[in-house]
Amino acid sequence: MPKKSTSTSSFRPTALITGASSGIGEALAGCFAAAKHDVVLVARSEGKLKTLAENLAGKYGVAVSVQPSDLSKPGAAAQLLATLSGKHRGVDVLVNCAGVLEQGAFTSIDHAAHQAIIDLNISGLTAMLSAFVPGMVQRGSGRVLNVASVAAFQPVPTLASYAASKAYVLSLSESLAEELRGTGVTVTTLCPGITATNMLTQAAGANDKLGQLPGFLVGEVQDVADMAFAATMKGDAICVPGVINQAAMIASRGTPKWLVRRIGGLLGRKAL
Repeated sequence: MPKKSTSTSSFRPTALITGASSGIGEALAGCFAAAKHDVVLVARSEGKLKTLAENLAGKYGVAVSVQPSDLSKPGAAAQLLATLSGKHRGVDVLVNCAGVLEQGAFTSIDHAAHQAIIDLNISGLTAMLSAFVPGMVQRGSGRVLNVASVAAFQPVPTLASYAASKAYVLSLSESLAEELRGTGVTVTTLCPGITATNMLTQAAGANDKLGQLPGFLVGEVQDVADMAFAATMKGDAICVPGVINQAAMIASRGTPKWLVRRIGGLLGRKAL
């Protein structure tokens, strides 16, 4: 596999970050490098990863390696584990940030696009956990950060498959956070709201109404990453950046389901 790195240090922990080529994943890579973690960057875009690796290694003086991989493919996570094990690289922090989104009416989205959401957001993330968490438990230490969404807390018309996939991530993560209590391994779920990433830009390109969102509803990538990093290092179970998103999360958990559906339906129809 292609690799770009500085000299490694046995005293530095290693953070593996998927979806590291842009957005929240890229910002999180910077957070861990700044905190003197060696970093393994994973995404499909090898060129972007190499550029980021050079920048992080030069700026922070840590070892940064590049592992291009399409985690939506069966066996990709197992192959990644085998590659790193062959290089005697343990993973102390696993960040599952890779994900895809399709916005629009469920019936207008092609079946392949729905399946792509399932393959990466659900199957790929689960495979990464299955590959790397057992080693953490065996060592008695480790941190996991799974990136979900504030959409995980309620049904979201026009984002039905995406919201469902993130609800899976949240449920699995909360279950593992309790299951692994006392093992030395913590699991944190990041549930950001609308964030200024390439994913939002692409969605807005397909729907002009998304480009008209007021600024206070759109979070800054670095702010979200900073909060996620702090929550992960503390071992918090859930991190919801932003007062508005926190209020929405609390409201969705305390409001009758039928009312949550109706409100989501009204907002979703306005977005179409």
